[in-house]
Amino acid sequence: MASFIILMGVSGSGKTVIGKALAPKINAEFIDGDNLHSQQNVDKMAAGIPLTDADRLDWLQLIAKVGREHVAHGTTCIIACSALKRSYRNLLRTDNPSIRFVYLKGSFDLIHDRIAKRSHQYMPSSLLKSQFETLEEPQADEQDVVSVSIDQSIPEIVEEIAKADLIL
Repeated sequence: MASFIILMGVSGSGKTVIGKALAPKINAEFIDGDNLHSQQNVDKMAAGIPLTDADRLDWLQLIAKVGREHVAHGTTCIIACSALKRSYRNLLRTDNPSIRFVYLKGSFDLIHDRIAKRSHQYMPSSLLKSQFETLEEPQADEQDVVSVSIDQSIPEIVEEIAKADLIL
């Protein structure tokens, strides 16, 4: 059976690194959601301007479509997507009954330290504060979400996710 897995969390939480490590372990294709942004969105973020809900709408719809198409073709895909607000997660859930979210949860200080040590094509560390301000952590009634602490090694995080039985 195929699943559509969203690795969610603020910038710097490890979505891409974890996704690349997890995909071969669970026989899935990894897609970095950042690569699905429009050039207009990329330009805004590169200029240090946070995206609005309107900016994110087409991007979220495209991610939902890509996930739906993978499942329809019988392949599991993992897409890195911040999915910071419940409304974004609900949009991604539309017509995607096999969707599962993995919330990569970490403190501002931990993630800020990690961002300071990396180079990202268009996500300056100055936008981290706005990401945490936007973040609506998944609630108990969002039963398709697994929370994983990122305060551990990448192999430990990947192992915890792999054991979470996300494949339907």
